[in-house]
Amino acid sequence: MLVEVLLIFHIAVLGYWLGSEFVINSGYRYVCRGSSMPFDERNRLMEHVMDVDQHVRYALVLQAGLGTVLAALLGYVPGGSTLAWGAGIVGILWLGFVETIHRVRHAGLGQKLALLDRVIRYVLLFFLFVVGVAAALDAISLQGWFALKLVLFGCVMASGVGIRISIIEFFRVWREIEATGSTTEREKEIWWIYTWGTAILVLLWVFIAAIVVLSVMKPG
Repeated sequence: MLVEVLLIFHIAVLGYWLGSEFVINSGYRYVCRGSSMPFDERNRLMEHVMDVDQHVRYALVLQAGLGTVLAALLGYVPGGSTLAWGAGIVGILWLGFVETIHRVRHAGLGQKLALLDRVIRYVLLFFLFVVGVAAALDAISLQGWFALKLVLFGCVMASGVGIRISIIEFFRVWREIEATGSTTEREKEIWWIYTWGTAILVLLWVFIAAIVVLSVMKPG
């Protein structure tokens, strides 16, 4: 019964994630195309976009945590209930960490914690790639489809990091607009940043779609 409930949550989080992405991208596009608006209003809208962006971060952490718990309980990875409990606790702590970063994001501490969060993601996605490759080489025992799923989730995380880097670049230009005003060149630059960030987002969802297919089909 527990596994079935967790599976329902696992699927629901995917819908929550996709819906959040649509809202964020729509708001972000509106801000990037809103050069005629007063900057204060435009900036307030961007702050709202960043508030909504938290939901995507929650979704990724929830998917990673629920996925690990389910993999352990279903026997796809060793560790059983011990790993499941550990993953659940780590997931809750990670959610708290993500929320803390958001609340102090405008302070120096927030920037340091955000950097630490990115480093954690780098380590995790590297781990996922290593495990997937090791399984492909028969160095560890994992079902082929599940090993590929881990690699694809690593690709999802790498895409998320790419989007985060694009946001950092956006705010670099944004602060220039705040300080000395908008110019045609700066508006073109933030639109270009939005465009390539959206392209990475589309790629991220291609990876997620592939994960869903693997999870349903479980090819031998």
